[in-house]
Amino acid sequence: MNIIDSSGWLEYFADGPHAPFFADAITKSNPDDIIVPTIIIYEVFKKILDEKNEDIALQVIAQLKRFHVVPFDEDIALAAAKISESYKIPMADSIIYATAKKYDAWIWTKDDDFKNLPKVKYCDTK
Repeated sequence: MNIIDSSGWLEYFADGPHAPFFADAITKSNPDDIIVPTIIIYEVFKKILDEKNEDIALQVIAQLKRFHVVPFDEDIALAAAKISESYKIPMADSIIYATAKKYDAWIWTKDDDFKNLPKVKYCDTK
């Protein structure tokens, strides 16, 4: 199981310089093995809405919905609060990490907040 962090999806859809790193996880996985926490839908939609327009943002979200979308529930909320406290990471990242732990998934990211956490495949962009 894999979770592509918001930073990874944005890089992939923009065909940025680090897109191949994320394309590996996306194209070589069964769609059911890619988990998309709903907070990622929020983050990706908001960023594309800010930078492009709603039509493009909705097209990207339609692509994300081909995978296994996981809602934010009470168990994830409580686990995320503990993770945020323990690792001192922001709320959205703690929700993503709690979801990964619940599903025993790897996180693919270029977000420094995840850099030194277990079960993270980090793309160093520096």
